[in-house]
Amino acid sequence: MNPIEIGIMLGKIVLVLAGLLTTVPIMLFMERRGSALMQNRLGPNRIGPFGFFQAICDAIKFIFKEDLPPAHVNKFYFSLAPWVAVIPAFMTFAAIPFAGPVTLNGTQISFQIANLDVGVLYCFAIGSLGVYGIIMAGWSSNNKYSLLGALRSSAQMISYELTLGLSVIGLMMVFQSVKLGDMVVSQGEALVSIAGVTIPKWGIFIQPVGFIVFLISIFAETNRLPFDLPEGEPELIAGYHLEYGSMRFALFMMAEFVNLAVASGLIVTLFFGGWQLLPGFGFLAHLLTGAGVIQNGNLVVVLFQFLSFLIKVVFFLWFFVWVRWTVPRFRFDQLMALGWKVLFPIALANVFVTGLLIYKGVF
Repeated sequence: MNPIEIGIMLGKIVLVLAGLLTTVPIMLFMERRGSALMQNRLGPNRIGPFGFFQAICDAIKFIFKEDLPPAHVNKFYFSLAPWVAVIPAFMTFAAIPFAGPVTLNGTQISFQIANLDVGVLYCFAIGSLGVYGIIMAGWSSNNKYSLLGALRSSAQMISYELTLGLSVIGLMMVFQSVKLGDMVVSQGEALVSIAGVTIPKWGIFIQPVGFIVFLISIFAETNRLPFDLPEGEPELIAGYHLEYGSMRFALFMMAEFVNLAVASGLIVTLFFGGWQLLPGFGFLAHLLTGAGVIQNGNLVVVLFQFLSFLIKVVFFLWFFVWVRWTVPRFRFDQLMALGWKVLFPIALANVFVTGLLIYKGVF
Protein backbone atom coordinates (compact mmCIF):
# COMPACT_ATOMS: atom_id res chain seq x y z
CA MET A 1 0.00 0.00 0.00
CA ASN A 2 1.27 3.47 -0.88
CA PRO A 3 1.13 6.35 1.63
CA ILE A 4 -2.10 7.72 0.09
CA GLU A 5 -3.90 4.39 0.50
CA ILE A 6 -2.62 4.08 4.07
CA GLY A 7 -3.89 7.58 4.84
CA ILE A 8 -7.30 6.79 3.34
CA MET A 9 -7.52 3.57 5.36
CA LEU A 10 -6.59 5.35 8.60
CA GLY A 11 -9.14 8.06 7.82
CA LYS A 12 -11.91 5.47 7.39
CA ILE A 13 -10.92 3.73 10.63
CA VAL A 14 -10.98 7.02 12.55
CA LEU A 15 -14.36 7.91 11.02
CA VAL A 16 -15.92 4.57 11.97
CA LEU A 17 -14.46 4.60 15.49
CA ALA A 18 -15.64 8.16 16.06
CA GLY A 19 -19.11 7.25 14.83
CA LEU A 20 -19.38 4.17 17.03
CA LEU A 21 -18.07 6.00 20.11
CA THR A 22 -20.56 8.81 19.48
CA THR A 23 -23.33 6.21 19.31
CA VAL A 24 -22.89 5.39 23.01
CA PRO A 25 -23.93 8.77 24.52
CA ILE A 26 -26.61 9.23 21.85
CA MET A 27 -28.10 5.82 22.68
CA LEU A 28 -28.02 6.64 26.39
CA PHE A 29 -29.95 9.80 25.62
CA MET A 30 -32.43 7.90 23.41
CA GLU A 31 -32.92 5.21 26.07
CA ARG A 32 -33.66 7.75 28.82
CA ARG A 33 -35.76 10.20 26.85
CA GLY A 34 -37.48 7.41 24.93
CA SER A 35 -38.53 5.56 28.06
CA ALA A 36 -39.66 8.85 29.62
CA LEU A 37 -41.74 9.62 26.55
CA MET A 38 -43.44 6.21 26.62
CA GLN A 39 -44.04 6.39 30.38
CA ASN A 40 -45.37 9.96 30.32
CA ARG A 41 -42.61 11.48 32.44
CA LEU A 42 -39.82 14.00 31.91
CA GLY A 43 -36.63 11.96 32.06
CA PRO A 44 -33.22 13.70 32.36
CA ASN A 45 -33.69 17.43 31.83
CA ARG A 46 -31.10 19.22 33.99
CA ILE A 47 -27.71 19.02 32.25
CA GLY A 48 -27.72 20.55 28.79
CA PRO A 49 -30.71 20.98 26.47
CA PHE A 50 -33.24 18.21 27.20
CA GLY A 51 -30.61 16.57 29.43
CA PHE A 52 -28.42 15.70 26.43
CA PHE A 53 -25.13 16.21 28.29
CA GLN A 54 -26.12 13.84 31.10
CA ALA A 55 -24.42 10.96 29.25
CA ILE A 56 -21.17 12.96 29.03
CA CYS A 57 -21.27 13.54 32.79
CA ASP A 58 -21.83 9.81 33.29
CA ALA A 59 -18.76 9.06 31.15
CA ILE A 60 -16.63 11.44 33.24
CA LYS A 61 -17.95 9.77 36.40
CA PHE A 62 -17.04 6.29 35.09
CA ILE A 63 -13.53 7.41 34.14
CA PHE A 64 -12.66 8.95 37.52
CA LYS A 65 -14.58 6.56 39.77
CA GLU A 66 -12.43 4.29 41.94
CA ASP A 67 -12.31 0.77 40.54
CA LEU A 68 -11.36 -1.88 43.10
CA PRO A 69 -12.24 -5.46 42.09
CA PRO A 70 -13.89 -7.54 44.83
CA ALA A 71 -11.55 -9.77 46.81
CA HIS A 72 -13.22 -13.03 45.78
CA VAL A 73 -12.90 -12.63 41.98
CA ASN A 74 -10.27 -14.00 39.62
CA LYS A 75 -8.64 -10.65 38.95
CA PHE A 76 -6.95 -11.43 35.62
CA TYR A 77 -10.03 -12.77 33.81
CA PHE A 78 -12.26 -10.32 35.68
CA SER A 79 -10.28 -7.43 34.16
CA LEU A 80 -9.92 -9.06 30.75
CA ALA A 81 -13.62 -9.88 30.23
CA PRO A 82 -14.88 -6.33 29.41
CA TRP A 83 -12.23 -5.95 26.70
CA VAL A 84 -13.10 -9.34 25.19
CA ALA A 85 -16.70 -8.13 25.00
CA VAL A 86 -16.06 -4.66 23.57
CA ILE A 87 -13.27 -5.24 21.01
CA PRO A 88 -15.23 -7.65 18.72
CA ALA A 89 -18.12 -5.17 18.76
CA PHE A 90 -15.90 -2.54 17.13
CA MET A 91 -14.23 -5.01 14.77
CA THR A 92 -17.51 -6.23 13.29
CA PHE A 93 -18.37 -2.89 11.71
CA ALA A 94 -15.22 -3.05 9.53
CA ALA A 95 -17.01 -5.01 6.79
CA ILE A 96 -20.15 -2.85 6.61
CA PRO A 97 -20.22 -0.34 3.68
CA PHE A 98 -21.73 3.03 4.61
CA ALA A 99 -21.55 4.77 1.21
CA GLY A 100 -20.78 3.95 -2.40
CA PRO A 101 -17.28 4.21 -3.88
CA VAL A 102 -16.02 7.52 -5.27
CA THR A 103 -13.03 8.33 -7.49
CA LEU A 104 -10.82 11.30 -6.58
CA ASN A 105 -7.72 12.18 -8.61
CA GLY A 106 -7.66 8.71 -10.11
CA THR A 107 -7.88 6.98 -6.73
CA GLN A 108 -11.02 4.99 -5.94
CA ILE A 109 -12.18 5.36 -2.36
CA SER A 110 -14.57 2.75 -0.97
CA PHE A 111 -16.38 3.76 2.18
CA GLN A 112 -15.78 0.44 3.87
CA ILE A 113 -12.79 -0.44 6.01
CA ALA A 114 -12.46 -3.99 4.70
CA ASN A 115 -14.15 -5.07 1.47
CA LEU A 116 -13.96 -8.76 2.32
CA ASP A 117 -15.02 -11.57 0.00
CA VAL A 118 -16.73 -13.18 3.00
CA GLY A 119 -18.21 -10.02 4.53
CA VAL A 120 -21.37 -11.63 5.95
CA LEU A 121 -19.45 -14.56 7.41
CA TYR A 122 -16.88 -12.18 8.93
CA CYS A 123 -19.61 -10.19 10.71
CA PHE A 124 -21.16 -13.32 12.16
CA ALA A 125 -17.81 -14.87 13.12
CA ILE A 126 -16.39 -11.79 14.87
CA GLY A 127 -19.73 -10.83 16.41
CA SER A 128 -20.03 -14.24 18.05
CA LEU A 129 -16.75 -13.73 19.94
CA GLY A 130 -18.41 -11.26 22.31
CA VAL A 131 -20.09 -14.10 24.19
CA TYR A 132 -16.67 -15.19 25.47
CA GLY A 133 -16.37 -11.91 27.36
CA ILE A 134 -19.74 -12.52 28.99
CA ILE A 135 -18.86 -16.10 29.95
CA MET A 136 -15.49 -14.96 31.26
CA ALA A 137 -17.13 -12.22 33.34
CA GLY A 138 -19.68 -14.58 34.88
CA TRP A 139 -17.14 -17.28 35.73
CA SER A 140 -14.42 -14.97 37.06
CA SER A 141 -16.87 -13.10 39.32
CA ASN A 142 -17.24 -16.19 41.55
CA ASN A 143 -20.87 -15.24 42.08
CA LYS A 144 -23.77 -17.61 41.46
CA TYR A 145 -25.97 -14.92 39.90
CA SER A 146 -23.18 -13.86 37.55
CA LEU A 147 -22.48 -17.47 36.60
CA LEU A 148 -26.17 -18.12 35.88
CA GLY A 149 -26.25 -15.04 33.67
CA ALA A 150 -23.19 -16.24 31.76
CA LEU A 151 -24.70 -19.70 31.27
CA ARG A 152 -27.92 -18.18 30.03
CA SER A 153 -26.01 -15.99 27.60
CA SER A 154 -23.98 -18.85 26.16
CA ALA A 155 -27.08 -21.01 25.64
CA GLN A 156 -29.08 -18.11 24.19
CA MET A 157 -26.45 -16.81 21.79
CA ILE A 158 -25.39 -20.24 20.52
CA SER A 159 -29.03 -21.17 19.90
CA TYR A 160 -29.95 -18.01 18.05
CA GLU A 161 -26.71 -17.81 16.05
CA LEU A 162 -27.88 -20.85 14.10
CA THR A 163 -31.20 -19.21 13.24
CA LEU A 164 -29.46 -15.91 12.51
CA GLY A 165 -27.17 -17.57 9.98
CA LEU A 166 -29.99 -19.48 8.30
CA SER A 167 -32.08 -16.32 7.94
CA VAL A 168 -29.58 -14.72 5.51
CA ILE A 169 -28.89 -17.80 3.38
CA GLY A 170 -31.87 -16.89 1.20
CA LEU A 171 -30.30 -13.48 0.50
CA MET A 172 -26.99 -15.12 -0.41
CA MET A 173 -28.81 -17.44 -2.81
CA VAL A 174 -30.67 -14.59 -4.51
CA PHE A 175 -27.73 -12.15 -4.72
CA GLN A 176 -25.21 -14.99 -5.33
CA SER A 177 -22.62 -13.30 -3.12
CA VAL A 178 -21.54 -12.98 0.50
CA LYS A 179 -19.79 -9.64 -0.06
CA LEU A 180 -21.78 -6.95 1.66
CA GLY A 181 -20.79 -4.36 -0.95
CA ASP A 182 -22.10 -6.54 -3.80
CA MET A 183 -25.32 -7.21 -1.92
CA VAL A 184 -25.93 -3.49 -1.47
CA VAL A 185 -25.27 -2.81 -5.17
CA SER A 186 -27.71 -5.58 -6.14
CA GLN A 187 -30.40 -4.00 -3.98
CA GLY A 188 -30.19 -0.87 -6.17
CA GLU A 189 -31.85 -2.77 -9.01
CA ALA A 190 -35.59 -2.55 -9.68
CA LEU A 191 -37.68 -5.49 -8.47
CA VAL A 192 -41.00 -4.51 -10.04
CA SER A 193 -42.83 -1.40 -11.25
CA ILE A 194 -46.47 -0.91 -10.29
CA ALA A 195 -48.45 2.05 -11.67
CA GLY A 196 -45.24 3.95 -12.33
CA VAL A 197 -43.87 3.27 -8.84
CA THR A 198 -40.62 1.26 -8.83
CA ILE A 199 -40.07 -1.10 -5.91
CA PRO A 200 -36.33 -1.65 -5.35
CA LYS A 201 -34.81 -5.08 -4.91
CA TRP A 202 -34.28 -4.57 -1.19
CA GLY A 203 -33.80 -7.65 0.94
CA ILE A 204 -37.02 -7.07 2.86
CA PHE A 205 -39.05 -7.34 -0.36
CA ILE A 206 -37.43 -10.53 -1.65
CA GLN A 207 -36.93 -12.17 1.79
CA PRO A 208 -39.68 -10.89 4.15
CA VAL A 209 -39.68 -14.10 6.20
CA GLY A 210 -35.89 -14.04 6.45
CA PHE A 211 -36.07 -10.43 7.66
CA ILE A 212 -38.53 -11.26 10.45
CA VAL A 213 -36.41 -14.21 11.61
CA PHE A 214 -33.24 -12.12 11.41
CA LEU A 215 -34.80 -9.25 13.37
CA ILE A 216 -36.03 -11.49 16.19
CA SER A 217 -32.71 -13.33 16.34
CA ILE A 218 -30.72 -10.10 16.48
CA PHE A 219 -32.63 -9.09 19.62
CA ALA A 220 -31.50 -12.34 21.24
CA GLU A 221 -27.91 -11.92 20.01
CA THR A 222 -27.65 -8.40 21.45
CA ASN A 223 -29.26 -9.41 24.78
CA ARG A 224 -31.95 -6.75 24.42
CA LEU A 225 -35.45 -6.84 25.83
CA PRO A 226 -37.55 -8.89 25.50
CA PHE A 227 -34.56 -11.28 25.41
CA ASP A 228 -32.24 -9.78 28.05
CA LEU A 229 -32.25 -12.96 30.13
CA PRO A 230 -28.45 -12.91 30.78
CA GLU A 231 -29.02 -9.76 32.86
CA GLY A 232 -32.55 -10.52 34.09
CA GLU A 233 -32.83 -8.03 36.97
CA PRO A 234 -35.84 -9.71 38.69
CA GLU A 235 -34.02 -13.05 39.01
CA LEU A 236 -30.28 -12.35 38.67
CA ILE A 237 -29.97 -8.77 40.02
CA ALA A 238 -27.67 -7.73 37.15
CA GLY A 239 -26.50 -11.04 35.73
CA TYR A 240 -22.99 -11.45 34.37
CA HIS A 241 -21.87 -7.89 35.25
CA LEU A 242 -23.19 -7.93 38.81
CA GLU A 243 -19.74 -7.51 40.37
CA TYR A 244 -18.59 -4.84 37.90
CA GLY A 245 -18.44 -1.11 38.46
CA SER A 246 -16.72 2.01 37.23
CA MET A 247 -14.96 1.80 33.85
CA ARG A 248 -15.20 -1.98 33.62
CA PHE A 249 -18.99 -1.76 33.75
CA ALA A 250 -18.88 1.13 31.27
CA LEU A 251 -17.05 -1.13 28.79
CA PHE A 252 -19.85 -3.69 28.97
CA MET A 253 -22.38 -0.91 28.42
CA MET A 254 -20.32 0.38 25.50
CA ALA A 255 -20.18 -3.12 23.99
CA GLU A 256 -23.98 -3.39 24.17
CA PHE A 257 -24.60 -0.07 22.42
CA VAL A 258 -21.91 -0.66 19.77
CA ASN A 259 -23.44 -4.07 19.10
CA LEU A 260 -26.77 -2.32 18.59
CA ALA A 261 -25.15 -0.01 16.04
CA VAL A 262 -23.56 -2.99 14.26
CA ALA A 263 -26.86 -4.91 14.33
CA SER A 264 -28.71 -1.89 12.90
CA GLY A 265 -26.02 -1.52 10.22
CA LEU A 266 -26.40 -5.18 9.26
CA ILE A 267 -30.20 -4.95 9.11
CA VAL A 268 -29.95 -1.89 6.86
CA THR A 269 -27.22 -3.41 4.68
CA LEU A 270 -28.91 -6.77 4.18
CA PHE A 271 -32.59 -5.85 4.02
CA PHE A 272 -33.03 -2.09 3.45
CA GLY A 273 -30.67 -1.29 0.61
CA GLY A 274 -27.68 -0.21 2.69
CA TRP A 275 -26.46 3.12 1.33
CA GLN A 276 -28.98 3.11 -1.54
CA LEU A 277 -30.68 6.51 -1.63
CA LEU A 278 -33.93 7.12 0.19
CA PRO A 279 -36.87 8.38 -1.90
CA GLY A 280 -36.32 12.02 -2.85
CA PHE A 281 -32.59 12.06 -2.14
CA GLY A 282 -31.74 11.31 -5.77
CA PHE A 283 -33.69 14.37 -6.86
CA LEU A 284 -31.95 16.53 -4.25
CA ALA A 285 -28.52 15.30 -5.34
CA HIS A 286 -29.34 16.02 -8.98
CA LEU A 287 -30.67 19.46 -8.04
CA LEU A 288 -27.51 20.39 -6.14
CA THR A 289 -25.22 19.11 -8.86
CA GLY A 290 -27.18 20.73 -11.66
CA ALA A 291 -27.31 24.06 -9.87
CA GLY A 292 -23.52 24.06 -9.63
CA VAL A 293 -23.50 24.32 -5.84
CA ILE A 294 -20.93 21.51 -5.67
CA GLN A 295 -18.84 20.79 -8.75
CA ASN A 296 -18.15 17.10 -8.14
CA GLY A 297 -21.40 15.22 -8.56
CA ASN A 298 -19.92 12.02 -7.16
CA LEU A 299 -19.25 13.67 -3.83
CA VAL A 300 -22.83 14.94 -3.68
CA VAL A 301 -24.21 11.47 -4.32
CA VAL A 302 -21.87 9.92 -1.76
CA LEU A 303 -22.97 12.49 0.82
CA PHE A 304 -26.62 11.59 0.29
CA GLN A 305 -25.77 7.87 0.32
CA PHE A 306 -24.08 8.27 3.68
CA LEU A 307 -27.03 10.31 4.96
CA SER A 308 -29.47 7.64 3.74
CA PHE A 309 -27.50 4.91 5.52
CA LEU A 310 -27.32 7.00 8.70
CA ILE A 311 -31.06 7.72 8.76
CA LYS A 312 -31.89 4.03 8.33
CA VAL A 313 -29.47 3.02 11.12
CA VAL A 314 -30.82 5.67 13.50
CA PHE A 315 -34.36 4.43 12.85
CA PHE A 316 -33.44 0.89 13.89
CA LEU A 317 -31.53 2.15 16.92
CA TRP A 318 -34.75 3.87 17.96
CA PHE A 319 -36.66 0.67 17.14
CA PHE A 320 -34.53 -1.24 19.67
CA VAL A 321 -35.45 1.35 22.33
CA TRP A 322 -39.10 1.27 21.31
CA VAL A 323 -39.32 -2.52 21.67
CA ARG A 324 -37.49 -2.47 25.00
CA TRP A 325 -40.10 -0.26 26.63
CA THR A 326 -43.06 -1.93 24.91
CA VAL A 327 -42.66 -5.73 25.04
CA PRO A 328 -42.34 -7.58 28.39
CA ARG A 329 -39.46 -9.97 29.07
CA PHE A 330 -39.81 -13.63 28.08
CA ARG A 331 -39.17 -16.53 30.43
CA PHE A 332 -36.00 -18.43 29.61
CA ASP A 333 -37.87 -21.59 28.58
CA GLN A 334 -40.06 -19.49 26.27
CA LEU A 335 -36.96 -17.91 24.76
CA MET A 336 -35.34 -21.26 23.98
CA ALA A 337 -38.59 -22.78 22.71
CA LEU A 338 -39.11 -19.83 20.35
CA GLY A 339 -35.62 -20.25 18.93
CA TRP A 340 -35.60 -24.02 18.43
CA LYS A 341 -39.29 -24.87 17.88
CA VAL A 342 -40.47 -21.85 15.90
CA LEU A 343 -37.71 -19.75 14.32
CA PHE A 344 -35.37 -22.60 13.38
CA PRO A 345 -38.00 -24.56 11.36
CA ILE A 346 -39.22 -21.31 9.73
CA ALA A 347 -35.65 -20.41 8.71
CA LEU A 348 -35.09 -23.87 7.21
CA ALA A 349 -38.39 -23.68 5.33
CA ASN A 350 -37.46 -20.25 4.02
CA VAL A 351 -34.21 -21.58 2.57
CA PHE A 352 -36.10 -24.44 0.87
CA VAL A 353 -38.77 -22.12 -0.59
CA THR A 354 -36.12 -19.65 -1.79
CA GLY A 355 -34.27 -22.44 -3.59
CA LEU A 356 -37.54 -23.57 -5.19
CA LEU A 357 -38.32 -20.03 -6.39
CA ILE A 358 -34.82 -19.65 -7.85
CA TYR A 359 -35.26 -22.98 -9.64
CA LYS A 360 -38.59 -21.77 -11.07
CA GLY A 361 -36.92 -18.57 -12.28
CA VAL A 362 -38.77 -16.16 -10.00
CA PHE A 363 -35.49 -14.55 -8.86
